[in-house]
Amino acid sequence: MKVILQRVSRAQVTINQEQTRQIGKGLMVLVGIMEGDEKQQAEFLAQKLVELRVFCDEQDKMNLSLQDIDGEMLIVSNFTLGADCKKGRRPSYTNCARPEKAQALYEYFVQCVRQKGLKNVQTGTFGADMQVSLINDGPVTIILDTKEIGK
Repeated sequence: MKVILQRVSRAQVTINQEQTRQIGKGLMVLVGIMEGDEKQQAEFLAQKLVELRVFCDEQDKMNLSLQDIDGEMLIVSNFTLGADCKKGRRPSYTNCARPEKAQALYEYFVQCVRQKGLKNVQTGTFGADMQVSLINDGPVTIILDTKEIGK
């Protein structure tokens, strides 16, 4: 699994030009499910994201987690995180999980995050046309890839 997380002061996703879901201070998370990913990767990343110390303490050091600040999370599926651009000019997505498996694992990941007790966890809709807007705080943007981490 691959995620791009951004520390935000606020973020929102509009789904199919109709429904809008939003969060305040917290993390905006783009999630890509790759071929071979399983539940253990979803569980690992859910735990990692809520405990990752990327929020500033009184000394302006990134020493606080999402749980510590009672922060919120917006989770949006994004298969393009699996783009392979090694050859040619058109990205290949052969590393991405098949949609039916990816959707099930994405939903499991969201469930794992919700079980961590955050006050507000919002999501996009898997496979929908979505527009995401956010105010990146910092900016702080971090890429996590379970394949690189070895999980």
